[in-house]
Formats: sequence, structure tokens, C-alpha cells
Amino acid sequence: MIVWFAGGGTGGHLYPGLAIARALVRADASVRPIFIGARRGIERDVLPTTEFAHLLLDLHPLYRARPWENWKTALGFASAWRMLGRQMQAARPALVLGTGGYASGAGLAYAVSHGVPVALQEQNSVPGLTTRWFSRHAREIYLGYGEAAVRLHANTGTWVGETGNPIDPPPVPRPGRPDARMRWGFPAAGGTVVLVIGGSQGARAVNDAVAEWLSAGLPDDVMLIWGTGRGSYARYASLETPRVRVVPYLAPIAEAYAASDLAVSRAGALTLAELCAWNIPAILIPLPTAAADHQSANARVLEGAGAAIVLEERDLVPGELGRRVLALATDPVRLRSMATASEGHAHSRAADVIASRMLELCRTTALRSAR
Repeated sequence: MIVWFAGGGTGGHLYPGLAIARALVRADASVRPIFIGARRGIERDVLPTTEFAHLLLDLHPLYRARPWENWKTALGFASAWRMLGRQMQAARPALVLGTGGYASGAGLAYAVSHGVPVALQEQNSVPGLTTRWFSRHAREIYLGYGEAAVRLHANTGTWVGETGNPIDPPPVPRPGRPDARMRWGFPAAGGTVVLVIGGSQGARAVNDAVAEWLSAGLPDDVMLIWGTGRGSYARYASLETPRVRVVPYLAPIAEAYAASDLAVSRAGALTLAELCAWNIPAILIPLPTAAADHQSANARVLEGAGAAIVLEERDLVPGELGRRVLALATDPVRLRSMATASEGHAHSRAADVIASRMLELCRTTALRSAR
């Protein structure tokens, strides 16, 4: 049974598909996932390192700020349509799952036009353009945040539910906090370990705020695991000390989550899902240029639940990040309360739940076709 995964461009649209694909194969070894993505997206580098077949297309986003460049989008879509036709002739999929981003549109459009059932997985509390458009055609829609449902155009018979975002869940049993801390060179107990993450490329505003905070002097009972991003590491590497671990990229990130008491982070949907799965309170600094300001919407959901506090990037004045961290680090009761609230928003089994529903959808569709 073949299932297409259409999506990518960024890790936020690719990694959910990978987590679901692996859950599908665990549940039914006869499933053969095939990923449909863009040559210019992150999938170009990631998919060749995975176990899955993939087809990379000459896809482009809509150039809203430079509309005269949309000829590239149209030409790339036409080329993609032909390649998808050849792919479907070789083996017709039972289902196409769209995980969002400009890389998902062509695969979903081809499926809809050729009568292949489609489902959608939306990571953010504000659904993207592709998800909104194809929601009217979807059999099922799996939401990271239930708040996204009001912005969709789903038909009456479409199943729409909050499954949470699919991630690699924490191992069972979880690593012990003392051992995890010592692996980073920190004392097994005492003080607060703060994790700073800004994504694979880093977040310049966040990194600069951390550097400014360190220059003013890190409190004696605070330790830092700082993922600067690969492109920014050289700029900040010299700031490493026995209590400040500076790394370009956190992989596997579980080793950092296991040691951390508090996170300072952007508000990408998958990062928030992982923080909740690990029950880590957070200071969230949403990316102000994110499409439809979806990171702010994501962050406000967790803030409203008591699992995080939001610090807008425009408020990162000198000393502010340090003050926010210290206020939480010296308030263990509030940290415990935030961790409990974070646990309430965890969906560690989201990938398995979605995979189970997708398999049932495939089987139901196959039975109807056989009649």
C-alpha cells in the first residue's frame, strides 16, 4: 500500500511527515511511504538520509512581495504535474497526506484531480494557505492545535480533530535528570539548567540577547545549554564556559531536554510539541516575521494554559531576558506549575494516533472501491 506525503520547504512541514511515516510502517509493514517535496526545500538535504523513497520537484512558493517572479511558480508547477503523472502511473497511492508548505500544493492538487483521497496535518494554531485551501477536499484533518479548526473550510463529513503534533516522543523510561546534567558537565543537582534553542539556523535576536545577558554576568546558580544554530556558532563559540555549553546544533536534542529545567525558544509548532512532551516550562520569543504571525498564536495558546510566558522580540531590551529567566529560576513553585500545565498539552503519541486513523481511512476507501 503506497501513501504519498506531500509537504516540506521547512523542517516544520517535513518532520511531522517523517514521524507519521515511521508510525505507519511500525503499524503495518506493507505500507510504502513516498515523500513529495521541493528541490529547494530542506527535504533536499534531509530525505536522502532517510529510509524513504522520495520525489523532489521544481516547486516555488508564491512570491507575494515580488509578484513578477511568480512565473517561476507557474513553470515549476507545470513541470511538477508531469513528474507526478509519471509517479502515479508507476504506482497509484491509496492516500495522500499533506503536511503543509508550498511543497505540498502540487501533490495535493494532483491527488484531488485524479480521485485519490487526501488528508491533512496542520501543525500551527493558524493554518497555512495550502491547508486552508485543501481542507474542503480532505477526508480527515489532524490538528496540532484545536484552535485552527475555525479557520478551515472542511465539509460536513470531514473528520477534524486535535491529535497534537507528531514528534519523536521521549524514551521510556526517560533519562534521569542527574545523569543528563552530568553529561553536560553540570552538577547532578542544584541550580537551574536553561536550554536556549532558536532552530537549526539559530535566531539572531535571541542569540544576541543571550550574549548580552552573559556579558552582564550569569547568576551563580544558572547553567546554560545554548544551541546557536549552525550558521551562527562561530560568532558565539568563544562564550562557552564550564556553566555555558555552546553548540551549533542539538542532535540528538533529547540529551538537552533531559537535562533542562526551563527553555528559551522560538515558538515553532514542533519545538513547542517537544517541550510539552518533555514537560519543560518555556519563555517563548515568537518569530515576528512568521507567516500570519502563527508563532505568536502558538505561543499565546501555551501562555494561556500556564505552560509558558511570551516575550516579544521587540521587548528584548538589554537585561530583560536575564530578568525573566531569573524570576522563574528563583520561583520553583511556579516552574513546577508551568511544567504540570505543559504536560497537559503533551501529545506524545500523536504520530501513532494519526497513523492509526490513516490506515483505517485507507482500508475503508479500499473496501468502497472494491464494491
